Amino acid sequence: MTDPQPLDAYSQIVAGVAAELTGKVASLRVPRTGRQGESHGSGVVFTGDGFLLTNAHVVGSASAGTAAFSDGSTSPFRVVGADPLSDLAVLRTAGQTPSPAELGEADGLVVGQLVVAVGNPLGLAGSVTAGVVSALGRSLPTRSGTAARLVEDVIQTDAALNPGNSGGALADSHARVVGINTAVAGLGVGLAVPVNATTRRIISALMRHGRVRRAYLGLVSAPAPLPSVLAERVGRDSGLRVVEVVSGGPADRAGLRAGDLLVSAGGNPVSTAQDLQRLMFAEAIGRPMAITVMRNGALVDVIAEPSELVAA
Repeated sequence: MTDPQPLDAYSQIVAGVAAELTGKVASLRVPRTGRQGESHGSGVVFTGDGFLLTNAHVVGSASAGTAAFSDGSTSPFRVVGADPLSDLAVLRTAGQTPSPAELGEADGLVVGQLVVAVGNPLGLAGSVTAGVVSALGRSLPTRSGTAARLVEDVIQTDAALNPGNSGGALADSHARVVGINTAVAGLGVGLAVPVNATTRRIISALMRHGRVRRAYLGLVSAPAPLPSVLAERVGRDSGLRVVEVVSGGPADRAGLRAGDLLVSAGGNPVSTAQDLQRLMFAEAIGRPMAITVMRNGALVDVIAEPSELVAA
């Protein structure tokens, strides 16, 4: 009888990630507010003192639930804070939890990179699937009250996801959590909220205050190429084209117009919606923000004063 062949390199990576993370991803049971039964999802332990990260849509309007771990232990949790606009929520358990998972950096991902999803789909605890990053910078429709909005810069993967995976870990080959699985967009298409500088600020705000205060400019934008002369001058190829300006909003009052090409805001270059969004937090509310745009072939400076975004 011959010795079994060792695992190939791909299998070794996936098995290693599974061994590292399975115990750190809880199965969540959340009572449905005003209805019978429970909803189910996943949550990732990310601190040593009992904080878990999941999706806002997993907890909904509930204030508490139960977390079950792969070692058979269970613990009640309370919802510390939820942010529907990013589809992230922070929970805290009342009992012991496994050691925390390491949070990674999604901004370093590339299309084609191996990723591993760990969660509890369809009630099957400790399920692991693997795939690749299919695309970056996707937008995910979400809802806050009656207002439909977009979660920007979402990761698309072909790792198989099913109901119950929401709130689970999307990890790189080193078992670092680079995303929180959030939705199944269609056959073979999964989406995850990235773990990056912007979402870390959201997580921190939820831990400290239970909510996220956001600034609001009142414009809709889309990436657009910069004219070659300007691109050479600023050292990048793209900016943000203003598609629409909300009447009476801060951008409108500042004199921004549809068709303007945003080059910088608050002294920071802007090439993507994420660049602008990472500036739109509490410290920007009510404070002058210098914005440079290209209009009719010339650079124009305006001063906007973002207001606070109020959920509808």
